[in-house]
Amino acid sequence: MSINISVRSYLDKNQEVEYVIKQTENLFKMAFSQSVRKSQVPVKCNLCENETIKWKCEDCGLLLCTNCRDSKHSKIKNAQNHKVIDIKQVGVHSEEVDFTNIKCKDHSGQLCCLFCNNCDSLVCPICIAKIHKKHDLIEISEGFNTKIERLKKGQSKIQTNRDKLDTKKELLEQCKSRENDKYTKVIQTIQNHGKALKKAVDKYIEELKNEVSENQKAITHSIDIDLDVIIRSMRETDDKNNETEDLIKATDIAKFFREVVLLEKSLEISVPKTKSSYDSIPKFVPGEITQSNVGVLKSDDSQVELSVDLKIISEYQTELTAVSDIIPCPDKSIWINSNLDEKLMKVKPEGNNLKTISTFNIDVYGMAVLPSNDILLSIGKPRLQQLSVTTDKLADSVYDVAPFVSAAIHITIGNKVVVGGNSSKLGRRAVFVMNEKGDHETVYEHDKHNQPIFMYPKNVSSTSNGNIHVVDYYSGSDRGKVVVLGQGGDIINTYTGHTDINKDKQFKPVRIVTTPRDNVIVVDLNTDVFHILNNIGELLTHFNTDAAIIHPYSLAFTSTGHLYIGCSRRKGSKTKEAKIYQVTLSGC
Repeated sequence: MSINISVRSYLDKNQEVEYVIKQTENLFKMAFSQSVRKSQVPVKCNLCENETIKWKCEDCGLLLCTNCRDSKHSKIKNAQNHKVIDIKQVGVHSEEVDFTNIKCKDHSGQLCCLFCNNCDSLVCPICIAKIHKKHDLIEISEGFNTKIERLKKGQSKIQTNRDKLDTKKELLEQCKSRENDKYTKVIQTIQNHGKALKKAVDKYIEELKNEVSENQKAITHSIDIDLDVIIRSMRETDDKNNETEDLIKATDIAKFFREVVLLEKSLEISVPKTKSSYDSIPKFVPGEITQSNVGVLKSDDSQVELSVDLKIISEYQTELTAVSDIIPCPDKSIWINSNLDEKLMKVKPEGNNLKTISTFNIDVYGMAVLPSNDILLSIGKPRLQQLSVTTDKLADSVYDVAPFVSAAIHITIGNKVVVGGNSSKLGRRAVFVMNEKGDHETVYEHDKHNQPIFMYPKNVSSTSNGNIHVVDYYSGSDRGKVVVLGQGGDIINTYTGHTDINKDKQFKPVRIVTTPRDNVIVVDLNTDVFHILNNIGELLTHFNTDAAIIHPYSLAFTSTGHLYIGCSRRKGSKTKEAKIYQVTLSGC
């Protein structure tokens, strides 16, 4: 169901309905209390007069204590057919109220005598004669009781939606808390990375400086070696030049000629060879600081970090081979189906036991609950059957998939009926989307390459974005898949299991259900693993149930967010011992 109004609106509407009901009930109680006050004596048990009353027999009119109800009243003739109610309920029944003194709002002096269903109003004899003669007229008490029932049903729906809002609010608050924690972690990671970057940059700068210093030392040393050679050569040249200058200025001719011969031989002084080039200190080119070398923010594909946790609230033993389908009802009862036993049952938890309310020996292939609370059933025929919850009778529905045989059934939040069908004779399989009149709005049978999409549509669910998730698996085949269909007829995704989860055992999906977070859980028959997918069929996480729940098969969420898990019997067992668990499954 789509939720389009706020929690405050639901509270206001719920309070308004409660006020109307309480005001009405108060009128009843006043009528009863006034009759008690008239007597001006304490009200005691009419049979023993020793104990305060706790019960009233509506047939005898007796006020009873618990002891007299059980020991004395039961001995009255035909007492087993009498209606005994809790004294607290006295005053909430129309027979305790006087409906004979209601003045007509349109005709003075006239009292209302009937209720008009067509006009939804009280009418007097003049009203009937003038306007309502051919209308659907009923007793005022009947109209009153009908209104009370409608109000209580409306209040029940409001409370159901309120529970859904509570669940969504809790999940949103959990999500907000996780995101706040994640924000703190991301900011801390960025700061730590900044410090690490600064430390790394400082270290690298020092390394660059040291490298430049080493280069400078090596180059200087190379130049200094050649410089020393040049300086020594320059000194030799200067000495030879001075010696030559002195000889030129000599006045002793005999000495001149003796020394000039030796000097002439040493006048040619060669210039020492040095390197033609020398290494140079490398220049520094600053690097560009970019996102890639500092770090970037990357979208988290999973969006929500899932931490799945399962807690068992209740455990119930059945006498079925397997619980193939399960549907919780607003009155806390449960519809369960075992197609292996060809049995459909309505049961109600009482303590740790299941009380059987109704049983039908019928082979059911798929089931879903209509907005009217009637049950829609696939019994291996093209036309779906509708089981009335008030009469327990089966009748043809408006939903027909001929020439296919119906199997899986699902009702979307927009009240579209989705049916998986197959035809062995034609070799065709398809999924039909129908409106409330039974008209086929969309049929999924072939992909864009005109190839068949399905092997056998076994189970169906849908998410709030309109995507339809189909478990496609034929019993006896080696593997299956989950096909995600878009509203336009396209295949959004196909999930065929996970390489780690299904490393040793192939993916064999059997049932699928949408969670309050709008993810989907797929039961893998081969591994006892819940594959948890997002609304486009991508794996978010998985949860192995074999430590707590053996052989899960069917799934259904209650309006308050609890999950019912129907199981099959243990492998190799021939007894009918399938269990049902009521659990809380958080994180998905």
